[in-house]
Amino acid sequence: MKILFLGDVMGRSGRSAISAHLPRLRKEWNLDFVVVNGENATSGAGLSGEHAKLILEAGADVITLGDHAFDQKDMMTFCEKEPRIIRPLNFSKIAPGKGARVFEARGGRKVLVAQVLGQVFMKRPFDDPFSALDATLRQFPLGGMVQASLIDIHCEATSEKMGVGHFCDGRASVVVGTHTHVPTGDAMILPGGTAYLSDAGMCGDYNSVIGMVKDEPLRRFVTGMPKARFEPAAGEATLSGLYIETDDRTGKATRVEMVRQGGRLQQSGPTA
Repeated sequence: MKILFLGDVMGRSGRSAISAHLPRLRKEWNLDFVVVNGENATSGAGLSGEHAKLILEAGADVITLGDHAFDQKDMMTFCEKEPRIIRPLNFSKIAPGKGARVFEARGGRKVLVAQVLGQVFMKRPFDDPFSALDATLRQFPLGGMVQASLIDIHCEATSEKMGVGHFCDGRASVVVGTHTHVPTGDAMILPGGTAYLSDAGMCGDYNSVIGMVKDEPLRRFVTGMPKARFEPAAGEATLSGLYIETDDRTGKATRVEMVRQGGRLQQSGPTA
């Protein structure tokens, strides 16, 4: 199976890049399944129902969220009506929506998508991501109920992301990190057959401070004092993410490539 995962969509620039590039990539790379993290797509904080529809119409099969899952209030009800939205598995137990779900890819193949929030350096203590994932992966084993599974680990610390990767090695097809908006260069297949990347980066304008117009973040770093709101940078965005190929029989990854399309970063992605 050919799977594409795209990192945090950042504001209008990121949404425009998704609309411009994803339909083409879906066709050119003959993709079977696409997952997009959309938790910063609306004004850099959360995801509205309107913008979720735009990402889905562009070719995403599933949208994952993150710690800003419900910053846009309409998502509280939208994610209950739209099964293709996945919020963090270890969020509040009374949160609407689902943190894991099985979807149908091209050809009728089954794909599990789940997301967890990390605990290290995060603003609030979320429930243990490891036990949450363990229960889900036991319920949907590779080579059994699903042909592939993708885990989005949304957190600050690369060590925690790596810990989740090794914890899921051999039990998930893909473990990919999100949240920092900075793409890492450590794409690999772990010993047990799980594709791994510490952070997919963002789909946004990299002439910025993690997707925000530079002036206000720099002012706060230099003076320690806020003056204005953060605003998403509006220049040309780069699509950042991960391309994975998996074996339908075992669910293990057979190929992994970092993706950079458009914008300021060096272009990369799968080649023949």
